[in-house]
Amino acid sequence: MKKKVVQQKWKKKVFALILVVVLCFGSLLFMQMRYTHVLGLVSLQHQLVSQVQKPKIAFLFIARNRLPLELVWDAFFRGGDNNFSIFVHPRPGFVLNEATTRSSYFLNRQVNDSIQIDWGEASMIEAERILLRHALDDPLNDRFVFLSDSCIPLYNFSYTYDYIMSTPTSFVDSFADTKGGRYNPKMDPVIPVYNWRKGSQWAVLTRKHAKVVVEDDTVFPMFQKFCKKKPLPEFWRDQVIPADTSKIHNCIPDEHYVQTLLAQKDLEKELTRRSVTHTAWDISNSRDRERRGWHPVTYKFSDATPMLIKFIKGLTCTALPLQNHFLESTFIL
Repeated sequence: MKKKVVQQKWKKKVFALILVVVLCFGSLLFMQMRYTHVLGLVSLQHQLVSQVQKPKIAFLFIARNRLPLELVWDAFFRGGDNNFSIFVHPRPGFVLNEATTRSSYFLNRQVNDSIQIDWGEASMIEAERILLRHALDDPLNDRFVFLSDSCIPLYNFSYTYDYIMSTPTSFVDSFADTKGGRYNPKMDPVIPVYNWRKGSQWAVLTRKHAKVVVEDDTVFPMFQKFCKKKPLPEFWRDQVIPADTSKIHNCIPDEHYVQTLLAQKDLEKELTRRSVTHTAWDISNSRDRERRGWHPVTYKFSDATPMLIKFIKGLTCTALPLQNHFLESTFIL
């Protein structure tokens, strides 16, 4: 009897020991699983943090072929911290490779479905739409800046980025065009005259407005159909102007399309109605034949003075059209 009691006590002790071992092992296993889970969460968090990026600005260049001021832009983009993307619309077939660009930022940045552009025709705004289609494929692109191959930045990247991103609006120079000659009455009723707008081609669009431009299938066809060139003024033309030009409407699509489209869509309250690109149009008194016509002044090397740059900056502008020889680094912040 006494022996049985001893055996039962021994069994209880063994069972208790086994139970303690199992509990300790289970606790260790649970703690290991929790530790692994926590490490996984930390790793995932680091991955997510590394993947989070600020919204980007898409710089959309409409160019003939080469970008003559690419080295200025190269210096500009070095401070961009990858918060930008670049798209170039050149003539069809032109490729930005090591033989045609000295800046790594522009290598292979051409769109491969570019079209031939004719000034004063709807092909100019179709080029803008092509650029936007490509830029919208990147979900991080949040602002879309139209530029020519003769534009340079007057401020550094961080200042430009903060300025453009500081407002939820698009920067679009837009006003009612009350003068005759541009609007074609045949556009009515698709485009009524009270929605006809005019302004600078060099706009900055939000992603919402960029989508509106790309998805437009009503206003753009009207521009394609009714916007045609008519002869240039007497002081510019080399050919004979027809006797009757009353039925020819020189629409100049790039100065009207985006503005008119956004008016049609009742989006004008979402605009800052001015451009961030400086152009000089006061050329009526110029004696230089090359500076007269339907295009803004092209600044020459002799114009490039600190006073000019200071004056333009005083107008709160961020870009200036120049000839390709104006590359003085002293004028670039």
